[in-house]
Amino acid sequence: MAGSLGWMDWASAWIHITTETLLQRIYTCHLPQRLPIPLLNDFTCIITGATSGIGLETAKQLAEAGAHVVLACRNTAAAQALVHEWQNQRDHLSGPIDVEVMELNLLSLSSVRAFAAAWEARLEPLHLLINNAGIFSMSSPQKFSQDEIEEHMQVNHIAPALLTLLLLPSLSRGAPSRVVNVNSDMQWFGVVDPDDLNLNRGTRKYTSTAAYSASKLAQIYFSSVLECKLPSHSGIHVICVNPGIVKTNVTRTLPKIVQAIYDFFGFFSLSSLEGARSVLFCATDPQVVEYAAALRAEGWPVCPYYSSDCKPTATSRHAQNISLAFKLWEKTKEIIGLSDEDVDKLLEAANTAIAAPYFKEDIFSEPYDYDDEE
Repeated sequence: MAGSLGWMDWASAWIHITTETLLQRIYTCHLPQRLPIPLLNDFTCIITGATSGIGLETAKQLAEAGAHVVLACRNTAAAQALVHEWQNQRDHLSGPIDVEVMELNLLSLSSVRAFAAAWEARLEPLHLLINNAGIFSMSSPQKFSQDEIEEHMQVNHIAPALLTLLLLPSLSRGAPSRVVNVNSDMQWFGVVDPDDLNLNRGTRKYTSTAAYSASKLAQIYFSSVLECKLPSHSGIHVICVNPGIVKTNVTRTLPKIVQAIYDFFGFFSLSSLEGARSVLFCATDPQVVEYAAALRAEGWPVCPYYSSDCKPTATSRHAQNISLAFKLWEKTKEIIGLSDEDVDKLLEAANTAIAAPYFKEDIFSEPYDYDDEE
């Protein structure tokens, strides 16, 4: 049911989240603090939200491994400063890192299209897309993007979905390639109604937690459908990963008592360096592709999902609702302004590994009119 969770689902979600929070350090104790990754020369990666937290650690380690890393971010000045800082921290014998900065504002779908058009014009291969950027405006009032989409849903699902589809030709040129979506165990609390993604129709009361959870569940739905639609010989796989409960500053605007409770549970939280391990694992380890290929061959309808211990894990039961996933897929296409023909061409590009873009220009620039209030 799209409208609400049953009491069993609520109970399962609370038990799962509590267990993961309290025991994740035990579950991950076999991992080194910094995950070793292979050399990544001649490897290109685009990562969103790389100026802080898990994204920063992930991007830095990919660059140090020799990859060409593109920091796709809104604050390009801050990103340039970070790149300069990383370079200065490296030993002069280590050589330069290959990092560039490109502007991308996920709160603007026109910015996503402009970024994708600029990248696709290069006709270069892309081996890895990490949709890391996300927001959780804890306890904040409901806000909408300039596209009139609820901000959690846009940043955590809608914009990354558009970006991923538009970059399929580049991912095809880089195949075997991966899309790694940084998810959250809060998807266990998620409820997605494709006809009410803005949470403004009165069927559900808006809270930041409800919006965030729904956006993360929506990301799994979209990832699962895309993984199913990509041909097995395309060499492209879509993976979702929960990096664990990572200590952040999301409570800085909340009452002191809430901050104190959060700090207590912070004792069980992972650092950004530790949180980056599972993301890097999904991005680089060959076991991930083998597992993804096995699931696809078996016809499993849900994309590969990894946890903070770098092992495959089950999603929530409602994340396996493939009927709802396809309904969300159709609604997402409508919102981002891509027709069935457009998406078919992008999927065909992933299938045929074309060397040049052949799309009509409006795939990257077409205005759309999305109204979720009717």
